[in-house]
Amino acid sequence: MGTLLWPRPATTAFAPPIAAGPSAAHVVAGGGVKGRPRRVSLALRCPDPRPRVIQEGRGRRTASRSYVAAGGAAAAGAGDSSRVLPDLQMVSRIRGVFFYMVTSAAAIVLFIAMVVVHPLVLLFDRYRRRAQHYIAKIWATLAISMFYKLEFEGMENLPPNTSPAVYVANHQSFLDIYTLLTLGRCFKFISKTSIFMIPIIGWAMYLLGVIPLRRMDSRSQLDCLKRCVDLVKRGASVFFFPEGTRSKDGKLGVFKRGAFSVAAKTGVPVIPITLLGTGKLMPPGMEGNLNSGSVKVIIHRPVEGDNAEKLCSNARSVIADTLLLHGYGVH
Repeated sequence: MGTLLWPRPATTAFAPPIAAGPSAAHVVAGGGVKGRPRRVSLALRCPDPRPRVIQEGRGRRTASRSYVAAGGAAAAGAGDSSRVLPDLQMVSRIRGVFFYMVTSAAAIVLFIAMVVVHPLVLLFDRYRRRAQHYIAKIWATLAISMFYKLEFEGMENLPPNTSPAVYVANHQSFLDIYTLLTLGRCFKFISKTSIFMIPIIGWAMYLLGVIPLRRMDSRSQLDCLKRCVDLVKRGASVFFFPEGTRSKDGKLGVFKRGAFSVAAKTGVPVIPITLLGTGKLMPPGMEGNLNSGSVKVIIHRPVEGDNAEKLCSNARSVIADTLLLHGYGVH
């Protein structure tokens, strides 16, 4: 705040009064001594958050000290808040490391169990592979239970494990697969071929009968759909993420019709599933971090019909409405 020197007028004994108000400059006269200039403080029209100086001398020093103390406290508070984000990121990263350690340790042990029972699975249950899926459920449950809570709604809408169906869900995170495996249903996922190259995990996917897909390859896509139709006709279920990939912004994307074509051709119901929270725990592009929180899985009533377009529209509407109800976005 500037300080102006105002000399006393030569023609009058007193300085003219200056009006004070919320819209005018605030003037405080400092009680000058005869023969010396009068000291006046002016505040600008813009509100100044600092305390105005009312008196000279001790009062000025007190106000200045109060301002410095308040400013220091504010700066300290800002510093504390600026440190919160890196601290949370570090905690999430540590949780991520432990999550993958637990996942890997459990996968090694349970993969051995998968290998042991695999010959019997091929002989007696080649298409559903219930024993392999039961082991996968144990693996996913062990990995999840230490790091986030699961809540289920609509479990009564799940068809029996012996009834084939086409399952579809929104795709938010790498954790979606873990979460869905805990349902204990023998559905075959569709995964890009590069995932099969990951040791233990990729090998276990092969034993589960996961269907490989080369993206951007129309022939591979056609072969994948034919294989899905064949599996459903033989009593197995298949699982699709109709968006095709994980959502980058958490909003529901456009559905592709492949899953619904399989359902229309085979006459099995479509089971829509809404996943809530996985994208907040492990957002796409941040697979090394694991935030704290919970996940909710909502299984909706089956959608049936022989028209792929209508099946696609109805299933997407059910999932979209649920996401909007819980504060998520939809494209």
